[in-house]
Parts: sequence; structure tokens; C-alpha cells
Amino acid sequence: MLILTTVLTTGALTLTACGSRDDDTKSSGSGDTQTVVIGVDAPLTGDLSALGLGIKNSADLAVKIANQDKAVPGIKFELQALDDQAQPSVGQQNAQKFIGNKDLVGVVGPLNSGVAQSMQKPFTDANLTQVSPANTGTELTQGNNWKTGDKKRPYAAYFRTATTDAIQGAFAANYLFKNANIKDVYLIDDQKPYGAGLAASFKATFTELGGKIVGTDHINPDDRDFNSVVTKVKSSGAKAVYYGGEYPAGAPLSQQLKDSVKIPLMGGDGMYSADFIKLNKKAEGDIATSVGKPVEELESAKKFIADYKTAGYKDAYEAYGGGTYDAAWSIIEAVKIVAAENDGKLPDDARVQVLEAMKTVKFEGVTGPVSFDEFGDTTNTMMTAYQVTGGKWTSKLSEAVK
Repeated sequence: MLILTTVLTTGALTLTACGSRDDDTKSSGSGDTQTVVIGVDAPLTGDLSALGLGIKNSADLAVKIANQDKAVPGIKFELQALDDQAQPSVGQQNAQKFIGNKDLVGVVGPLNSGVAQSMQKPFTDANLTQVSPANTGTELTQGNNWKTGDKKRPYAAYFRTATTDAIQGAFAANYLFKNANIKDVYLIDDQKPYGAGLAASFKATFTELGGKIVGTDHINPDDRDFNSVVTKVKSSGAKAVYYGGEYPAGAPLSQQLKDSVKIPLMGGDGMYSADFIKLNKKAEGDIATSVGKPVEELESAKKFIADYKTAGYKDAYEAYGGGTYDAAWSIIEAVKIVAAENDGKLPDDARVQVLEAMKTVKFEGVTGPVSFDEFGDTTNTMMTAYQVTGGKWTSKLSEAVK
């Protein structure tokens, strides 16, 4: 979709490199070069591959720019990308592959919160930093009892540049109730951790505002025939459907809904993809929220957009491109800190030190200021509401959620 004319820098930050160190350094032309690896885990095939490939490409761009800048003398970046097929079991296998790569000290991804749950413990046990640009399940960083105020970080190696469903669900509810002036909603989720969590967060805030949930239902995300659910929606008197799930099922659900009753479907960042519109001939008027502000509207993202275009990637960077670049950059910046404290090289316990350095990472990224709180959550709580207008997603409202 977009791209680069020269070397990218975000603000005043200089790109560095990351990876674990082995006693035998590798050579890349002149003198010894330490090879460091950033892993990427995402669905590179299957229904969610549009988002996954955008993640892979954006991380790859960070690696290319780091090498081009020679930001860390004597260090060369490599990318190891693995396909998790949006399956937790595959993600767990990938985690072991990443852990086994002695040159790897950080992983970007995954896309799905359910996949992240299968990776968090092995990564933490291995002191291997993980930064997701897309996971929004609140329990990933704040524990299963976060709803009661008992917030406890379960895994020290897990970070994210995407804000939580607690924030996204509340933002969506406020937008639908106050901005779209819709007070009666039918609530559907796909029973997966992401979808169910997002729907629950939406419901809590929507009802607090005075909105009415006129019906609830669950679907199988692998199904594509939703006529029985649509019949229930039609008889409920709902003025909109809120769907906690992703676009492969959300698109046909929306289209079948419009065939029966002319009301919009709203969802979260799992819906915000160009493929939602490609798969749905009746997407006009549908609404989605997504993390951050549109990169096309950010001064800080101009070079990222130019660089991505110049790099010639076949697939668009999609919803998580900017956040992915910042996720990779945060690992890189942590390594920069470690290298500076170790005479320009990564020590034998690089993973431990990089993980410790993540606590102090702070820079101006593609998506704006990047840093992490005590839970590993991004401090950037900007959210945007989009609506399909004229066959494309159009931003309607962007604001930081308190």
C-alpha cells in the first residue's frame, strides 16, 4: 500500500539491533559481525493471513532499515518468521523453535490473543521478550481477575503495543451510544478469548451508559451460514449488532444480516481489515474500532509509509503495520541499551538483559510515544472508530481513552 524513499528514523531514535549472542560470532564481509534475530509469529496462511502478512512485512521493514543504517556497528539483523495459522497449538510449537534459536532475543507477535496464551509461559521461562502489536485480551497482562480490580501481571516477558479490550470495548460502547445514537444492541461473540473478552467489555460499558442488550448469542467462527442468528436479531428489535470476533466470520454475518434487516454491524480491531469489505458486498455503514490513530493521519508515520511502499511488499501493512514496526523497534531499542552497557556487544545472558531493559524503553515511534507500564501494556491508549463509507474504511473519531 505505501513506502520509503530513504532510511527511516522515528523521531530522534537511532535504530539498533537485537539478538542473543553465541561465543562464535559470524562474519558479514568486514570483520566479525554478531548476528541477532527478531522472531515474528503470525498467521501467514489461512483466513487471517491479510493481517498476518502485514505484521510480517512491517517487522521485516524494521530489520531492513536497521541493517541499512548500520545502527549498531558489528551487529546484523535477521528475521525469523513463523506461521502460527491462528492456532494456539501451532503457536506453542513456534515458541519452542524461537527459544531454540541461540541468536534470537525477541519475538514480535502474535496476532491472536488465544495464540499468545500458549506462548507466554515458555517465553517467560526462557527470558525471551515478546511484544505483540495486536493482542488486546486484557487478561494477558493483568491476569484473570482484572475485572475485580485484582490486577497481577502473569508473565514478565510479555509486552504489547496494542491497548487492551477493557479500553477498546469501553470506547466502542461510548461511540455507539453517544456518537451513533444507538441504544438497542444485539450482542454476538465467537467464543474465542479475543471475541468473548471484547464483547464482555462492550456490554459492561454499554449497559452502564443506559444502553439495552436486547439479545445475546454465540457463533462458531468457522461457520459461514448465520441465518438462524439473523432471524433472532430481526425479531429482537435491535438497532445494531455488536460482534466480538474477526472478519472471516464477521463479513458473512454482516452480509446475511443486511439481507434480512438494515442495521449496522460493529466490531473491534479484528474486523478492521480491507478483507472485511472484500468479503462483504453489503459492508457499507458497518463500524469497527482499532488501536491507535490511522497511520495515514500521523506525521510520525510518514516515513514508515514511504519506506513500506519503496520496499515493494505485495501485501498491505493493514491494521497493525505501525504497531508492528514499533513492537520490533522496542526490542531493538532494548538491545541498544544492553549493547551500550556492554562495550557495544551483547553478553552471554543477552535475553535476560534485554528483557530487563524493556522496562525502560521509551521513544517516539510510528504510532506516537512508545513505552510500557508495569503490566507490559502500552501507555498509548489512542483508539479510533471507523465506518465503511464509499467502499472503504473511513476514520470517524480518534481519542485517547482514560
